[in-house]
Amino acid sequence: MTVYNFSAGPAVLPAPVLLKAQSELLDYENSGQSVLEMSHRSPIFESIREAAEQSLRRLMSIPDSYSVLFLQGGATLQFAMLPQNLATKTGRIDFIDTGGWSTKAIADAKLYATVNVLASSADHGYRFIPEGPFTSTADYLHITWNNTLEGTTYQTPPHVDVPLVADVSSSILSEPLPIESFDVLYAGAQKNLGVAGLTVVIVKNELLDRVPDTIGAYLRYDIHAKQRSLYNTPPTFSLYMTKLVLDWIEETGLEAIAARNVSQAHMLYEAIDQSDLFHNHVAVKDRSRMNIPFSTGSESKDAAFLNFAARHDLINLAGHRSIGGMRASLYNAMPTEGVTALIHIMHRFEQGER
Repeated sequence: MTVYNFSAGPAVLPAPVLLKAQSELLDYENSGQSVLEMSHRSPIFESIREAAEQSLRRLMSIPDSYSVLFLQGGATLQFAMLPQNLATKTGRIDFIDTGGWSTKAIADAKLYATVNVLASSADHGYRFIPEGPFTSTADYLHITWNNTLEGTTYQTPPHVDVPLVADVSSSILSEPLPIESFDVLYAGAQKNLGVAGLTVVIVKNELLDRVPDTIGAYLRYDIHAKQRSLYNTPPTFSLYMTKLVLDWIEETGLEAIAARNVSQAHMLYEAIDQSDLFHNHVAVKDRSRMNIPFSTGSESKDAAFLNFAARHDLINLAGHRSIGGMRASLYNAMPTEGVTALIHIMHRFEQGER
């Protein structure tokens, strides 16, 4: 039986990745060991770490002027690590506030620096991305590229004369990004990169000179860069799973995946826009291709639809608890058949089936 998983994260994984992990679980490459039990300082695990880094560099065209860090703590820990590492010149950070995750990043940043919100769409329910131009003299400008809760996304990075930092947790490798337009990119792995436990930070090397020696060693980007993400025990199995996902993306092709993501999102938005029952209130130009919220406008009907969908093997469609309604997360591993099945069930529900 096929179940289509629309979870916002941890999220659906490519079937070939799961099968590969299954086949190697007890014995990785004839080593007699599982990745779950091997030393993180062994040559065989170092080859996994190095392969993951090089694959990510190829896929994102990351030059040698950036370090790639494999860390723990989720993207949420970066809300505190970023200001402690980088807000060390003026002590000021600028934000563009586009939703729940940027709000949390702002709250943590205020513990370590003076925060200024250059623009916010909060008064309009975060239904759009504020437009520039923006002027900043802070230590950096922070944005959330794709807003998982609200279903909005940037199309192009804002231009500013200070370092640009972006949370790309729910969109990394769903589309090509102009890497050199950013100074820091960070992402939790459990949406498009693998499983929970690993966080990727891509940081321009020149920013490592800002890191003070007054914060704990694990919190320092420069130490992780120097130690090749092996300062302490990394989340070994999560890193291995990310390697497998990156292998799958390279084999499939990032351009092909990006084109499929655009097509699948268009299919679902078209079905919503043509419906008399379901609605999406995000500004069309800022609609996310990864996370698509929609609702009937009635809590009871939303609940009935979620039950109807689950009975037809469409799972994890509930919207975030702060927003309600439904949310379909169409990450890279979501097959087109899953989107087609969702649209079919939406139509049947609208026709009165329960």
